[in-house]
Amino acid sequence: MSSKKNILVLSPFFYPEPISTGKFNTDFVKGLINEGHKITVLCFHPFYPAWKVKVSKDLLEGVRIIRGGKHLVFTNKTILRRLILEFSFAFFVLRKLRKYQKNKDLIIPIFPPSFAFYAILPFLNRKIRKVGMVHDLQEVYSEGKSGVLNKIVRFFIHKIEKKCYQNCDKLLFLSNEMKMQAAKTYSLDEQKLEVQYPFITIKDNITNDLVSVFDSSKINIVYSGALGEKQNPAQLFNFFSEASKKIENSAFYFFSEGETIQRLKKLNKNKNISFNDLVKKENLEELYRKSSVQIIPQKENTSKGSLPSKLPNLLASGCRVLVITDPKSEIEHFFVDNNLDLVVTNWDVEILIEKLTLLISKKVDLQHQKEIARKTFTIDKMIDKVFR
Repeated sequence: MSSKKNILVLSPFFYPEPISTGKFNTDFVKGLINEGHKITVLCFHPFYPAWKVKVSKDLLEGVRIIRGGKHLVFTNKTILRRLILEFSFAFFVLRKLRKYQKNKDLIIPIFPPSFAFYAILPFLNRKIRKVGMVHDLQEVYSEGKSGVLNKIVRFFIHKIEKKCYQNCDKLLFLSNEMKMQAAKTYSLDEQKLEVQYPFITIKDNITNDLVSVFDSSKINIVYSGALGEKQNPAQLFNFFSEASKKIENSAFYFFSEGETIQRLKKLNKNKNISFNDLVKKENLEELYRKSSVQIIPQKENTSKGSLPSKLPNLLASGCRVLVITDPKSEIEHFFVDNNLDLVVTNWDVEILIEKLTLLISKKVDLQHQKEIARKTFTIDKMIDKVFR
């Protein structure tokens, strides 16, 4: 039997989606292509993070891309647009499954969203091996929300995720914390669970396109990437506002797009905080090089839900990183065990400013940071675990 597989990947987020899961999925598929596998992807036209569809005819060498969602319109209500995404992608995959599951050896659903895989289970060829990749545990993010609608949504999230995970032959989680939480919550067989941290995607490609954005004479504090509920945007903005008053010669930047960033932009009266669009992929390394510190925020009690996929790139770039996460989280243990700087486990503004000031002035061993990143965050290990 040939070691080269015919693979079907399911995720609405794919090339040329500019951030988050879209970039991750694209680089993951490129890794599979480089190993000689034949790939078909069922996905949507790009719409994230603005939740507005941008019709794309872009191709990726070696990948058969089947796109849907061309005429989708999302609302401003978070719950409703998530439901629109779940149901529309499920309907799209159901329509395409019969044709595109033919002659496939492996199907890789990337969660979330989960309802599409839940919906196709009765129609899926049982001979196809199913390896799920879990980016986020949506039930973790639904905890603690009040209201009847939120309770109903959480009930269905639990039911759907449990069914999906239990019907995969293998599940690959991006952190051990996620794996343990899922195993407990959904009564999963731990023998079929694997953990592999996200991988480095940046290369030594330093551009010079952001010169006009940054003042090189200042301490540039940056948040970049998707900005949603799990990044605690209101608290992050408050931290930037207060820190800008107390840290001399500092400038604070958001590089993001979407509804949340527009709300913060309207609230902002602070000339030391600026808002910018997402940078192009080819400018990421330049962005990291020009950042004095990059902030990675996680909302309280959500570290079990996901591990930030940009963490490997930031560490590998040699950028100073301030992570705001839960006490005893996996990220905290990883930083402490590897003697990396710097983690904060409290959203108290005064503590955050104190730790940021310390990080700015501290002599950080950035070469050690790069070596840990290159050793830990590799795509080869991830692909190996998919097939093992």
